[in-house]
Amino acid sequence: MLNEFQAFILGIIQGLTEFLPISSTGHLYLGRHIFHLDEAGIFLDTMLHIGTLLALLVVYKEEIIFLLKNPFSKLTLLLVVGTLPAVIAGLLLSDWFDSLSKTGLTIGWEFLVTGMILWWADGVNKGNKKLDDISIKDSFIIGTFQAAAIMPALSRSGLTIAAGLFCRLDRATAAYFSFLLSIPAIAGGIVFQMKPIFTGEVERIPFMALLIGTLAAAIFGYIAVVWMIDFLKKRSLKMFSMYVWALGTIILFMQFTGRF
Repeated sequence: MLNEFQAFILGIIQGLTEFLPISSTGHLYLGRHIFHLDEAGIFLDTMLHIGTLLALLVVYKEEIIFLLKNPFSKLTLLLVVGTLPAVIAGLLLSDWFDSLSKTGLTIGWEFLVTGMILWWADGVNKGNKKLDDISIKDSFIIGTFQAAAIMPALSRSGLTIAAGLFCRLDRATAAYFSFLLSIPAIAGGIVFQMKPIFTGEVERIPFMALLIGTLAAAIFGYIAVVWMIDFLKKRSLKMFSMYVWALGTIILFMQFTGRF
């Protein structure tokens, strides 16, 4: 059964990797596997995602207030358009994606693909679009990349930041819009996971462990969002590419040798 220390570590993993471009789902799978917690599934994931959602609500509180006061603004439209591809992918392919997440058979390859996309995006010519310059087309393209990141180890933040760079957003704006767009995506994912929770079809986890994990995800998620936006102003994504390439290669080797 999940204990407080394990929940704390998994909360840190969720908080950091949700917003660093290295895949939270892939890292959570690895974390649960290391702790032999493969049975700690949807309920734990839901609570950890609530933690990262809380972090986003704090970081983007002014934007959320603006959206509530101006529900028909251009920013609202951008978020709706950017969220639609993920909604469609979730409704049509959720069972398939869930099966991939449970087996972990493809995560090594997906880490490698994430690294390739980050390296490619980092090499594009510098864009200068700010938030006000983002078009409906840009938002849809970024949202399509977000939909692809439903795959377990394709990083949602990595793919959406990369898509923003492909759309000629400046680097800080690409990260800023990526994380803003993740609010409806994470909130929708939480709602989607609520049915088995309310029907009692989930594992039992101690309350204190859940609380500690959720708070850790919120605190470290906040740190990761603020740090990543500032990081991209001056630094390269290639260090993250090298990390996920190394991780993916290790996983594939361990799978090949029967150690994973």
